[in-house]
Amino acid sequence: MDNEQKQTIITESWKHHNAIEAASLTLEASSKDPQWPEKQRLLLADMALHLLQTALNTEALDNDKLRNNLYAILTISELYLPDADLAHAKEKLLSFESMED
Repeated sequence: MDNEQKQTIITESWKHHNAIEAASLTLEASSKDPQWPEKQRLLLADMALHLLQTALNTEALDNDKLRNNLYAILTISELYLPDADLAHAKEKLLSFESMED
């Protein structure tokens, strides 16, 4: 995939990101509300688009952005996969960060 194709996908992803973010802002839900899981699903989709943008960036892969994208996705996913021990995966991501510093 060449850089022009990557940039086209990234540009298109911002349209989807904006639509998802607008939908998320219409849900005024807190963690105790019945709409909370739906709001979190929208946030998960938003973060997935950020991951796509990070992965397809035409510059070198930014490890900090990648780590942040993955951490956010894992955090949100804990609601849907409570038995998957995603907290452990998040710890590993954070320990990787400290090893690089």
